[in-house]
Amino acid sequence: MHSIKTYFEQLVDISDKDWLLFSSKLKRNSYKKKTTLLKLGAIENQLSFIEKGSLRLFIPKEENDVTFGFSFKNQFISAYDSFLTQTPCGYQIETLTETTLWSITHTDLQDIYKQTDIGNTIGRITAEQLFLIKSQREKSLLNETAEKRYLNLFTERPQLLKEIPLKYIASYIGVTPQALSRIRKRIS
Repeated sequence: MHSIKTYFEQLVDISDKDWLLFSSKLKRNSYKKKTTLLKLGAIENQLSFIEKGSLRLFIPKEENDVTFGFSFKNQFISAYDSFLTQTPCGYQIETLTETTLWSITHTDLQDIYKQTDIGNTIGRITAEQLFLIKSQREKSLLNETAEKRYLNLFTERPQLLKEIPLKYIASYIGVTPQALSRIRKRIS
């Protein structure tokens, strides 16, 4: 729980009273590698902070899943569109490594917003960061070559290349695993 408090303290000042209420709503869970946290069509009820681990967001397909997002230690993870609207999700979330999460339910988060001075600020900052990650990915897909997207991953998120199977990275940058192998060969 210390990691989530440190994360918030870097962004805003949190009173002891607000932190006690917020932390009382958090639940810590650990998951094994390859655990599905949210299935296609389920409603997301958790907003989670990653204490340890790597996760992916993907659309399951018969032949090849389409991976469109990754989250790592000290980031938030959620099917945020489903969380906000409380409607069925169009994708899944899966752990890629052993993972530990601190989670808060949708209902508890709404209570935090109402009962604390800082709740709305934390919610806004979290939403902004999730939006920026999504926006950056969309711009990358529209403006950069697959090779450039791979190089960006290599420099911006080196842990991704160490922890995540190449087939997921290929899907994430929008190429086949064979095309990714050619890109890697050219770069070497």
